[in-house]
Amino acid sequence: MDQLLELDSVNKRYGKKAALKDVSLSVGPGRIIGLLGSNGSGKSTLLRIAAGLLVPESGSVRIQGRRPGPGSKALVSFMPDRPQFESWMTVGDALDFQRDFFADFDVDKSKRILEFMRLSRAEKTLSLSKGMQERLQLALALSRRASLYLLDEPIGGVDPVARDHILDALVEFYEEDSSVIVSTHLIADIERIFDEVLMIREGSLILQEEVEQIRLNSGKSIDQLFKEVYAEC
Repeated sequence: MDQLLELDSVNKRYGKKAALKDVSLSVGPGRIIGLLGSNGSGKSTLLRIAAGLLVPESGSVRIQGRRPGPGSKALVSFMPDRPQFESWMTVGDALDFQRDFFADFDVDKSKRILEFMRLSRAEKTLSLSKGMQERLQLALALSRRASLYLLDEPIGGVDPVARDHILDALVEFYEEDSSVIVSTHLIADIERIFDEVLMIREGSLILQEEVEQIRLNSGKSIDQLFKEVYAEC
């Protein structure tokens, strides 16, 4: 089977600032992968390029062997780090909009996710707490039957109980033959779900490794290794 995602020598700048520097990586199916880095390290830029929302200055991107475009966007479900629903919407409105926009939206799956997330279609998005907004964001992303789920800081700014519920939902509802890339800097709260991690620092990919191999080789948790690596910045 083709790799779900391949980046080869990808570079991206914003003005004079280099956001990504010669990044190469590949992601196969059936993985939950942590994209780890401090704020401003290039995580969001990498996800947006993988989602086809940004174009790199140089290098190539492939989604199941395809260049980013209308065909590849149908394979990718992207959850941004800011709400993708309007304040006038109810939860049901947000889901209906997602259903109308994406052919792979699964209505039955969305109902199961809403029940798991303890969300009601009648609730106004404006009245949702930060944790409930994060649950809705994840429900919108996971209700699609995508090949690659890209989640940008899905547990940022929510309390530990909400974090656990969001992580449980992620493991429960992503497609088994797909993969998930989760960007985060909250490692201790989330590393339990990772099969593999990518570490990015100042736009450069400095590590892609299996979680168990890291623990075996270093004797450290992913959180401990992360703190060591980024303490040098």
